[in-house]
Amino acid sequence: MVYSNGYIMSGDREVVRIENGEVISVDKKFAPIHFVNNKDFTSWLESRAIDSHRANSRLLKKVLRLANRDDANTALAVNAVTITDNYWFKPDGENLTWADVKFNENDFDKLALKGDPDSFNKKPSRTPELTNIGSFEKCWRLENGSWWMYKSGNDNQIFSELFIYQLGKCIGFNMAEYQYADGYIRTKDFTDGKVNFEPISSVMGDNEDYNDNFNYFNSISKDIAADYLKLIYLDTVCYNMDRHTNNYGLIRDISSGDIISLAPNYDNNIALIANGYPSDVTREKDGLMKFFFEFIDNNLQAKQMFKSLDIPAITKDMIETCLEKIPISVDKNFIINFILNGQKIIKNHID
Repeated sequence: MVYSNGYIMSGDREVVRIENGEVISVDKKFAPIHFVNNKDFTSWLESRAIDSHRANSRLLKKVLRLANRDDANTALAVNAVTITDNYWFKPDGENLTWADVKFNENDFDKLALKGDPDSFNKKPSRTPELTNIGSFEKCWRLENGSWWMYKSGNDNQIFSELFIYQLGKCIGFNMAEYQYADGYIRTKDFTDGKVNFEPISSVMGDNEDYNDNFNYFNSISKDIAADYLKLIYLDTVCYNMDRHTNNYGLIRDISSGDIISLAPNYDNNIALIANGYPSDVTREKDGLMKFFFEFIDNNLQAKQMFKSLDIPAITKDMIETCLEKIPISVDKNFIINFILNGQKIIKNHID
């Protein structure tokens, strides 16, 4: 437990009072959703810290000379500031503002992404890498006024992420932007510093159950529930094995605290052929199909809503167009058949 005193801030607004590491009061309209039902300050800090198992995470903590390297204190080393929201921790007695703590540069992007040895010659400074979560080596770079996340991966992983982005865009889904970048993949910060992103783990913990998630989203907004159905539909068609509660969530208005929408679809690098080509191109014994059908068959409201979405049909020409935009060689016939077979099985089941 972290025995700190101060405020969790939203920009320059005090939203959660912390005393001796305990939550004393919460402004539910503006506070992180985590604190609406959970009064644990330490777990909130831990959820914002760089994954400690990443090799470059250990190098980063070493070069920054962090005295305490547990997750909570790692986040506190930069006031728990992240790129994708405006929440942070302001200790008592420190005359800090949001302008003082938000990130405007990053000297350790190369170390975080690829373990750059020259970074050990740099003086310690504030870096968004300490709160850049996820299991793959990655970094933030500020380019032309916008933050871009660069992420490592093998060709199959990078291809899968790029392809699913292109395909989702073709059928009109709300997708985070992805680009190929010299052996890496990069994605633009979809908050652009103007809204707050809240991972659904803030509400659901690690509960990925489709039914529970749909019912929660539906209690907020029919539009958000519909976008969630689109998310898990594309996950099913594209065989996303790794949708978890830290890679989808909600967008909130900073000035009002209101929930605006589901976040754009992102983080699809453990999908499709990321871990190799699935052995069954027919999709007839597909486990993800089974999960989707179990949910949709037992939630009448979700099934009716899904039928009403009028999702555009994925065509061979559409897939080929997506493939042409990606500079990575793959078995194109497999991709075409795998996607079309998945779509066909879902259509036949729903109809």
